[in-house]
Amino acid sequence: MTTVLTPASPLTAADRCDRCGAQAYLRVVLTSGGELLFCAHHGRKFEPELKKIAAEIQDETDRLTAVPGAPEEER
Repeated sequence: MTTVLTPASPLTAADRCDRCGAQAYLRVVLTSGGELLFCAHHGRKFEPELKKIAAEIQDETDRLTAVPGAPEEER
Protein backbone atom coordinates (compact mmCIF):
# COMPACT_ATOMS: atom_id res chain seq x y z
CA MET A 1 0.00 0.00 0.00
CA THR A 2 1.28 3.46 -0.91
CA THR A 3 0.37 6.49 1.16
CA VAL A 4 0.21 9.80 -0.63
CA LEU A 5 0.48 12.85 1.60
CA THR A 6 -1.05 16.05 0.32
CA PRO A 7 0.94 19.23 0.84
CA ALA A 8 0.16 20.65 4.27
CA SER A 9 -1.25 24.13 4.53
CA PRO A 10 0.74 26.68 6.53
CA LEU A 11 -0.04 26.84 10.24
CA THR A 12 -1.91 29.94 11.38
CA ALA A 13 -2.52 31.71 14.68
CA ALA A 14 -5.75 29.71 14.94
CA ASP A 15 -3.76 26.44 15.13
CA ARG A 16 -3.14 25.67 18.80
CA CYS A 17 -0.81 23.27 20.62
CA ASP A 18 -2.62 20.09 21.67
CA ARG A 19 -0.63 20.08 24.92
CA CYS A 20 -0.86 23.66 26.23
CA GLY A 21 -2.98 25.73 23.85
CA ALA A 22 -0.17 28.05 22.68
CA GLN A 23 0.21 28.85 18.97
CA ALA A 24 1.28 25.72 17.08
CA TYR A 25 4.42 25.72 14.96
CA LEU A 26 4.64 21.96 14.36
CA ARG A 27 2.15 19.63 12.69
CA VAL A 28 2.79 15.92 13.15
CA VAL A 29 0.99 13.64 10.73
CA LEU A 30 0.75 10.22 12.35
CA THR A 31 1.38 6.95 10.52
CA SER A 32 -1.86 5.66 12.06
CA GLY A 33 -3.82 8.62 10.66
CA GLY A 34 -4.69 11.95 12.19
CA GLU A 35 -2.42 14.73 13.26
CA LEU A 36 -1.11 16.48 16.34
CA LEU A 37 -0.19 20.15 16.72
CA PHE A 38 2.53 21.43 19.04
CA CYS A 39 4.10 24.72 20.07
CA ALA A 40 7.88 24.95 19.62
CA HIS A 41 8.51 24.07 23.28
CA HIS A 42 6.44 20.90 23.32
CA GLY A 43 7.59 19.95 19.82
CA ARG A 44 11.20 19.93 21.06
CA LYS A 45 10.25 18.17 24.30
CA PHE A 46 8.45 15.30 22.56
CA GLU A 47 10.56 15.17 19.37
CA PRO A 48 12.22 11.76 20.00
CA GLU A 49 8.87 10.05 20.61
CA LEU A 50 7.13 11.89 17.77
CA LYS A 51 9.73 10.79 15.22
CA LYS A 52 8.87 7.17 16.04
CA ILE A 53 5.16 7.57 15.19
CA ALA A 54 5.21 10.31 12.54
CA ALA A 55 4.68 9.89 8.84
CA GLU A 56 5.57 13.56 8.39
CA ILE A 57 6.55 16.50 10.58
CA GLN A 58 5.83 20.02 9.36
CA ASP A 59 8.17 22.32 11.31
CA GLU A 60 7.56 26.05 11.06
CA THR A 61 9.56 27.08 14.14
CA ASP A 62 11.85 29.16 11.91
CA ARG A 63 9.01 31.71 11.80
CA LEU A 64 9.77 32.51 15.45
CA THR A 65 13.12 34.09 14.54
CA ALA A 66 12.26 35.44 11.07
CA VAL A 67 12.58 39.18 10.57
CA PRO A 68 9.33 40.58 9.09
CA GLY A 69 9.91 42.11 5.67
CA ALA A 70 13.39 40.64 5.27
CA PRO A 71 14.18 38.81 2.02
CA GLU A 72 13.76 35.03 2.31
CA GLU A 73 17.53 34.37 2.09
CA GLU A 74 18.17 36.61 5.12
CA ARG A 75 15.65 34.83 7.37
